[in-house]
Formats: sequence, structure tokens, C-alpha cells
Amino acid sequence: MCARYRVQGTTFAIVGRERRFKKNDPLELRIEDIAFGGQGIARIPTEKGPFVIFVQNTFPGQLVRCRVVKCKSKYAECRLEDVLERAPEEVESGFQDISGAPYTHVPIDLQKKLKESSALDLYKRIGGVEDVQSVYRGFVDSPQHWHYRNKMEYSFSAILHDPNSGEKIDGFGLGFKRRGTWWAVENLDGDSGLFDEAVENQLHILRQWFEDTGLPPWHPPQRVGFYRFLVVRKSIADNTLLFNLVTSSADIDQFPREAFVLKMQELFGERIAGILHTINDNTGERVESREGSSELIFGKSTITESMHGLKFDISMSSFFQTNPSCAERLYAEVIAAIDPANDSLQLGTATRAKQDVVMDLFCGTGTIAQMLVRHTGMDVIGVDIVEEAIADAKKSAERNGTTGIEFHAADVGKFLLEFPEYAGRIRTIVLDPPRSGISPRTLRKVIRLGAPKLVYVSCNPATQARDITTLSEFGYTMTSLKFVDQFPHTAHVEAVAVFEKAR
Repeated sequence: MCARYRVQGTTFAIVGRERRFKKNDPLELRIEDIAFGGQGIARIPTEKGPFVIFVQNTFPGQLVRCRVVKCKSKYAECRLEDVLERAPEEVESGFQDISGAPYTHVPIDLQKKLKESSALDLYKRIGGVEDVQSVYRGFVDSPQHWHYRNKMEYSFSAILHDPNSGEKIDGFGLGFKRRGTWWAVENLDGDSGLFDEAVENQLHILRQWFEDTGLPPWHPPQRVGFYRFLVVRKSIADNTLLFNLVTSSADIDQFPREAFVLKMQELFGERIAGILHTINDNTGERVESREGSSELIFGKSTITESMHGLKFDISMSSFFQTNPSCAERLYAEVIAAIDPANDSLQLGTATRAKQDVVMDLFCGTGTIAQMLVRHTGMDVIGVDIVEEAIADAKKSAERNGTTGIEFHAADVGKFLLEFPEYAGRIRTIVLDPPRSGISPRTLRKVIRLGAPKLVYVSCNPATQARDITTLSEFGYTMTSLKFVDQFPHTAHVEAVAVFEKAR
């Protein structure tokens, strides 16, 4: 018995698992199932059982063209290149397809169902929580399923991907990187459905203006050129825009800066809060737009966002929730988990406010910490090892008139040594680590703080599920779990879990 698959239009056979795929082999596959994180699953039957192939950002029922990036004895991982046939459940979105939103054709209710089921499976399979349904408290939708993002980054390139022919051609590109490449761009000619409709519908006009200056877009393989990135931040609260044009310094004297500002004003008018120009001469393969030296050339360098009645000044380089409307719902879940009225661990309402504190760990610029003190009435301490973030957090709290809060730049493992007055007073710790999660060493430092309750916010449920084993070893039990859909039309989902330690 043998199985058949297609490699670049040619049919081959696999006998058992003796023949394996090689890196960069192109395949055409029918996706049968989906795992957490948007990993579509295809299976090839063999004499020794199915050979499994994972293809990121795919959906059951699709016929896809993909390319092998890794091959093991029992499975292979592939990079999606094109969807050749859509699944029967998919519908037209009315927006231009982009690589960063692979599920715009999938109805939102079906997206929710798949995210929910695949994420819950992680807590059973990785976290060992067999009765996860007993602590699961539901799925929180994003208030907006379209145009929810408050930041978008567009790339320039002298190499274009033609979505009709599939070929790479020379030209002037401004849009999003072609899926799986760092050198080719697909021009954005209209609304993607994720960001600001007016900005994206006029991006092709702006692209033509850049091309007419005669200065070239960046050529990634040759590492030469002028235009590199255009980054836009949007304030949802007041509908203003902050732009950052990133270029190299090559032929900088030929760039008509004043004409550029006038063109931006013509297109976006009073919505423009400010425009920055950043010089970035890094010639690496994966350069980031935030690198380089920036100069404010129009307006101001920040926009103001409002969440839960608090105002936050956001610069181009600041971290801030990408979907602020949904982030309000996320933070509401955190606040509800800490509300002393519902806290079985409180010592007594008469003494609690003076004795107990909430620690917001990895607090960054203090967004969660300020909301907690405003809405729970408890004393809050924000802790982060990054001193610049703590300085910004203090300024933000002062601006908002937030009292009952202290910010400390400190390592979590040394916190009680440096601030012994908090020993025994930390009743709840809020954790909101980066996507990579908490390292095992840092998690043990958190546990040593001795808080009876942990409210663990994770943008990657897989790492949160992984940490359940360690938390269980130290007496913590997951008592509540919710998912929040911060990023519709992607595979990402946020998790808010509560862990409590038996007294």
C-alpha cells in the first residue's frame, strides 16, 4: 500500500516513511483539520499510519499550495503560499486579502468556535486539566470585528508579488510583505478591513506620490534604496493619526520633505496629529521600523487614547493594546477577578485597604495598574524591570490623577529583599507577560512572592497551559478561565486565568 501526493505538479509515492520531504519542496494539499494557532492539518496515509503535515494559517476544506520548511519522521511543517480552493463555509469579505488576516473569509461565529475548542484542548493536553469545562467561563467577543486595529505598518519594496500571476516583478511596492518572504511586497490598493478605511483606500495615491519623487523603494536583496516603511498609529478615542516615514539616508537631500507634509495634509487633513521622519540605515534582512533616529517634522509626537476613563499618551514606539476597544473588555475581566467584593481571600473589609496590595507584574507603562486602583479601590504596586517604562508609568498616573499606586523598577526575584515592607501583603499578582510567556525561572520567582491569587493574562494560551504544571506543584489550582478575541480574522486568542492557592 502506498500514498500519493503532489510535488510541483508531479505525483510521487511514499512507501511507509522511507521517502521524506525535503526543505522547500512545494506541495498541494487538502486541509482536513485544524490545531491551535491556525495550524491546518493534512494527512497522507502510509503503511505505518498517517504522515501528518501542518500548514500555518489554513482552514479545513481548503486546497492549498505550500512549501516544506521542516520534515521529521512522522510529520512535516509547511509555509502557506496560496489558497487554491476555499472551504465551503468561507464567504467573500469585501476587503483586500492580506497575509496578516488569513481568516477574513471565515464567518466570525465559526472563527470563535474553532479558537475556543482548539484552545481548550491545550489545557487538557498540555496543562493536564481534564475537567477544564468546569472552570471555563466563556468567550468574550471583540466589540468590532472589522477596522479594530490602532496601528499598521506598511513596507516598501522594489520587488512586487503579482497575486494574479504569482510572479515576482520589479516595481514600486507599498503594502504588506508577501506571505513567507522578507523581500517581496503585495501592493495594498484598498481597505484590508483591519485598520483605518480612509488611510488604506488612499494608500495607492500616496504610493504614486512617493514613486513620482524619483527616489527608489528599498531593494531587500541588494540592500539599497530610500523608502523603507510607513507606520501609522490611530487614536480610536479622537480619530487622529500619527505617521512615521522610515527611509535610509541615501540621497536624503533630494527628498521633498515639505511637499510630503503638504501631501499628507491634503489626504488626511486635520486628522493628522503628527508626522515623524526616521532615518534607518540598517542593512540586515529583517530590519524593524522602530530602529533608527527620528525627527518630528509636523505636529506632535504622540496621540491620546482613552480606556476605562483614563487617558494615555502614546508615542510611535510605545507598547499599547492593538485593539483598544476589546482591551477594555479584557481589563474588565481582570478587574472582576480582583474585585475585593468577590474575593474569598480578603482579611476583612475594615483592614484590607491598609494591609493588602495588588501587584501588577510586567506592568510596562502602568495601564492595568491604573485601572485596578481606580475600579477596585485597592492599593496597587506596578513592577517592571525596565526603568524607562516605570518612568512613563509614573507620568501617566500623575496626569490621570491616580493615587493609591506605586511603581517600582525592580527584578521580581529581588523585590521583597528591596521592599521588605510588602512581605505578606501581596494578596493578588496580575501577570501579563509577552507572547513567549514566563520563563520557568521567573515563574518560580513569582511563586516565591507568596500571593494567594494569581490573575494570569496570556496572549499565548499554549505557554499559559504549559505553566499549569509548575503552578500545580506549588499548590495553585486554576479556578477560572476565559478567552478574549483580541484579534478577529487571525488565529490568536487571549486568555485570562485565575489561579488560587489553598490556605
